Order: sequence, then C-alpha cells, then structure tokens
Amino acid sequence: MTLTAQRFPSRRHILTGLGLLPLAAAAPKPQVVTVLGDSITAGLGLPAREAMPAQLQAALGKLGVSAVVRAAGVSGDTSGGGLARVGFSVAADTRVCVVALGGNDLLQGVEPARTKANLRGVLQKLKSRGIGVVLVGVGAPPAIGASYAREFNALYPSLAREFGVPLYANILAGVGGHSALLQRDGIHPNAVGAKKIGEALAPVVAKALKGR
Repeated sequence: MTLTAQRFPSRRHILTGLGLLPLAAAAPKPQVVTVLGDSITAGLGLPAREAMPAQLQAALGKLGVSAVVRAAGVSGDTSGGGLARVGFSVAADTRVCVVALGGNDLLQGVEPARTKANLRGVLQKLKSRGIGVVLVGVGAPPAIGASYAREFNALYPSLAREFGVPLYANILAGVGGHSALLQRDGIHPNAVGAKKIGEALAPVVAKALKGR
C-alpha cells in the first residue's frame, strides 16, 4: 500500500489567516501627470516614445517616482487654445498638470498681457478642480524687441508667485540654439533634445507630486 503525503497549511499561512502576519502590500498606483502644451509637448516630428512626455515619464521612473505621463499637447496651440480646452484635455484623475504654453503666442506676437490672462484662466480652472500645477515658461529673445521680451518673460514668474506653483522658467533651456538637440527646423527638439527637457523637468514634477 502506498502512503500519500498529506498537505498541511504552512505556519505562515495559518498566522496570516489569523491576522498575525501582514499581507503583502499592494504596489502603489502610478500618479497621473498631464502635459498641456503645444507642438513641443505634442512631440511634433517624433514618435510618441521619443517625445517629451514619454521622456519625462522615463526620467521620473529613474527618480523612483511611479507616474503615467499623458501627452495633451496640440501643435500650433496658443495660451488661448489651452484655456479653451483645459476642461476636457486634462482628465479628472490628473495629479499634476504641466502647463507649457506660450511659444506660439510669442511667434504670433500676442500681447503679453493677453497671454498672461489666458494662462491665469488655465491655472484658475486647474486650481478649482484640485489639480496641482507645474508652470513651464518660454524664453523670449531680446531680438524680438527688448520691451516685449521683458514683459513676456516676466509673466511666468509673476503667475507662479500669484498661484504659489513651481516654475520651470524656459522649456528650451539648454536645448534651444544647439543644432545637435534640434530638428532641422531649428525650433523643435529632436529625440535627444526631448530627453534633455524631460530629465531637467523631472525633479520639478517629482517635487510637485510629493507635495500633493
């Protein structure tokens, strides 16, 4: 006669069942970051995996931050366009919204006061929904007109102070003017440039997420 070994629950299983040992903790759900912007954040000329939002998500992961970064950039969008669509482009589960608008306002010569009013509207709408913000500026060169550039460049830090949100002063910092980091149009970042932007922006976004 062959004896079959009986299977008894282990001591650990018994203690866990009695509530004397903790169950394994579930992995934290990734936080949602939405990037509201124009062609730079839309990744014009790049596959999605190489565009700035994907690069930002990868950079956050390297910092130990579990996040899903959603691209909500529209090529050609101005601050007014962002204001018009912020309600449906930024989903309710967004923890932090990266607001990166103004480059096309600059190219079109929109009055800085109008750009500021539009961005204020975007920030107010996000604040009313309890969504955190990282404000990303655009650097206006003096060649466009010293007075205009001065007023335009001042609007971003002014809004950051008004709403108490972190500011990344110039989305193309360290990238603009460097041909090795730009596409042939000399304006939009290539994959290497987008990675550089994502890596530079990641610590600011990580800190904003932590503050939520």
